[in-house]
Amino acid sequence: MSEKSRDLKRPPNKLVSQKSPYLLQHAYNPVNWHPWGEEAFEEARSEDKPIFLSIGYSTCHWCHVMERESFEDEQVASLMNEAFVSIKVDREERPDIDSIYMAACQSMTGSGGWPLNIILTPNRRPFYAGTYIPKETKFGRLGMIELVPRIKELWVSNRDEVEKVANQNVVALKVEAGHNGDILDEDILHQAYEQLLSMFDEENGGFGDSPKFPTPHNILFLLRYWKRTGDNMALFMVEKTLGAMQKGGIYDHVGFGFHRYSVDALWRVPHFEKMLYDQAMIAIAYAEAFQATGKKDYEKTCREILSYVLRDMTSSEGGFYSGEDADSEGDEGKFYLWTEKELRQILPDEEYRYVSRQFNIKEKGNFPEGDGRNIFYLSDDGSDIPSTGIGQGFEPGRLKLFSVREKRIHPGKDDKILTDWNGLMIAAFAKASQVFDDPEYAKAARSASDFILSRMRREDGRLYHRHRDGETAISGFLDDHAFFIWGLLELYEATFEVRYLKVALEINRDLIKHFWDEEKGGFFITPDDGEELFVRKKDIYDGAIPSGNSVAMMNLLRLARITGDTDIEKKAHALGRSFSRTVERSPAAYTMLMSALDFAFGPSSEVVISGDLVDESTGKMLKALRKEFIPNKVVIFRPDGESEITDICGFAGNLTGTKGKAIAYVCRNFCCRLPTDDPDEMIRELHSTKVSIGNTDGTDRTNFHG
Repeated sequence: MSEKSRDLKRPPNKLVSQKSPYLLQHAYNPVNWHPWGEEAFEEARSEDKPIFLSIGYSTCHWCHVMERESFEDEQVASLMNEAFVSIKVDREERPDIDSIYMAACQSMTGSGGWPLNIILTPNRRPFYAGTYIPKETKFGRLGMIELVPRIKELWVSNRDEVEKVANQNVVALKVEAGHNGDILDEDILHQAYEQLLSMFDEENGGFGDSPKFPTPHNILFLLRYWKRTGDNMALFMVEKTLGAMQKGGIYDHVGFGFHRYSVDALWRVPHFEKMLYDQAMIAIAYAEAFQATGKKDYEKTCREILSYVLRDMTSSEGGFYSGEDADSEGDEGKFYLWTEKELRQILPDEEYRYVSRQFNIKEKGNFPEGDGRNIFYLSDDGSDIPSTGIGQGFEPGRLKLFSVREKRIHPGKDDKILTDWNGLMIAAFAKASQVFDDPEYAKAARSASDFILSRMRREDGRLYHRHRDGETAISGFLDDHAFFIWGLLELYEATFEVRYLKVALEINRDLIKHFWDEEKGGFFITPDDGEELFVRKKDIYDGAIPSGNSVAMMNLLRLARITGDTDIEKKAHALGRSFSRTVERSPAAYTMLMSALDFAFGPSSEVVISGDLVDESTGKMLKALRKEFIPNKVVIFRPDGESEITDICGFAGNLTGTKGKAIAYVCRNFCCRLPTDDPDEMIRELHSTKVSIGNTDGTDRTNFHG
C-alpha cells in the first residue's frame, strides 16, 4: 500500500479482506475494487456494466505508477465507479486468469505487460485491452480521463458491436495448436542454437538489445548444446553472458541477488525489483557453469545469490517469499543507489578510492536520472579483473555499505509463499548442495519442501498454490506441480531420502490424471476440476520462467529413467509431439523444452551407486560424480541390504555393492555396464557418447516421436 493510501481516512473497498499483498495495496483506493469472484460478475450483470479488470503484482513498478496517478485519484475513481464494476487480480496468485487475458491483450494489441488492463462484458469476454494507462492522454497514449467516458458511451450506444468484438476475441483465444505434429528430431536443437546465435550480443553478452533479461534457461540449453556438440561458441555465449551479468548493475554487489532485468543493453541500469524465480533459475545457471568450467567466479556468484535468499527471502517456517519491490519511499531504486558524498562518508579513503575506481562511481552520478546517484557496476578499466578478485578487495567496504544500507527504508517485500516458485528455489538449493558439496543448502531445500508438504498439500495429495499470513488457498496449477516435482527430484539426488522421490511420483500421477489433455496431448494450466473459465489454456513458451510443460517433460523423462516405467516416457513423447508445430516456428523461444529434448535424444544414463552413505568410498564416488557437468543422467543410491528404493527402481534390486566399498553401475536405457569401484572409471564411462546396446523399451532414441 502506498503512503498516500495509508494516510487516507476513507473506508476500505472489498479488497481489504484479501491476503494478497498486491490486492491489499489497493484496499484503500477510492476505486470500488472487487476481488475476482461471482459477486463482482453478478453486480456487473445486475447493473448492466462492463468490467474493468486490472491485473498486476505487488513488486510491479508501473503498477505502482498507475495506482498513484489514477487509482488513488478521486476524479478517475469517480469515473470508473460510475462506468464499471472494477476487479483487481494478483497475477502471481491467479496465473490462470492472467494467462488468458494476457493472451487476449497480445492478440488485440500485439503486445502485453503489467499492469494489464482489460475491459470485459459481464460474462468475462474481453473487448478492450491495454497495459499502463496514464491519467491523462500523453505521447499518443490515451489517458483514463478520456478513455473511461468513451468506453461508457460505446457500451451504451453500440452494444452489438462490443459483443461482436468480444465474441471474436474469445474465438481467437480458443484456437489451440494442432496435435499429431511433425516428428521432432535432433535438428531442432541445432535450429534453436542458430537462432540464439543470431540474437547474441557478442560485445555485451545476452540476447537482443534493451531491455535485456537474464533468461537463464537459455544458458542451461547452451551448456547442454556445448556438451552435445563441442561447439565452443555455445560455451562462449554462456560465459560472456554470465560474466557481463555478474559485473553489471543488474547484480546487487552490496547485498547480492539479481534485479529483474536491465533497461539498457550493457546490463548497467537495472529495473530494481528482485523476484524469487530469477534467483532460483540464475543460481542453477551459475552452478552448472561452474560444473562445466570449474571457474570459481561462478561458484562465488551462485553462493551469493543463495545467501541473499536465505537472508532476505526465507520465512521462519522454511518457505521462500516471492519478491522485493523496485520502489522504496515511492522512488524506484532509492534503496540501492549512492551519492559520492555518502560513499566518502562511509568508507575510509583507501577503500573509497578502490570502490570508486572499480565500480565507476561519479561525482555527478552514473545513474541516468542525472541526480548525482550511482549504481554499482564494474567500470571498463576494471572489467578484466575477475569477480573473485573484486570480492576480496571489496569485502571490507561492502560490509560497511551493507550495514548502512540496512538502516534505510527497505523496498516492500511480497511475503506470500508460492508453491511453483518455491519448487524452483528448492531445485536451486538442492542442485547447489550437490555441486558445491554443501549440506546447508540441502537443509534449506529440505525445510522448504517439508513446509510445502505439511502446509500446502491438500488431503487428496494435490498441491495448493499460495500461503500467506497463516492461510493456504487456491488449488494448484500446472506450474505448482511440475516445478515442485523438479525440486523434489533434485532434493532426492542431494540427500537420497526416498520419501521425496515417492512424493514426486505421487504428484506426477495426479498431474497426469487432472491436467493431461487426452485429446491433443500436453498439460493444461488448470486442472479438470478447477474454476471454469471460457478457455482452458495450454502453454509451452519459456518466458521469464520456464513453462510448466517444458519442466514437466524433463520430469517425465527423469522419472521414467529412475523407475523403468516406459508409460511415463511415452507421456513425454506425446507432450513433445503435441507442441511440435508451435515449437518448429521459433525453437529459441522454447529453450527449457530444448533441454528436455536434449535429454530425450540421448545418450542419457542411469547411475546406480551401491554402498553406505557414511562410507568414505561412497563420498568419493559422489563427489567425483557431482563435480562433472553431465546433465543427461539420473542418480540412484542403493544402500547395502534391503532398501525401499528397489520398490521404485526395480532394476536396481540386483545392483549391490561390496561390503565396505561403494560400487557404481552406469546404465544406458536400463542396460547396465560392468560395475566399478573406481570413480575415474565411472566418469570416463559417463563421458562416453557411445550408446549402449540392448534397448529394453523398444523406443528409437534418434528421433523423438511418441
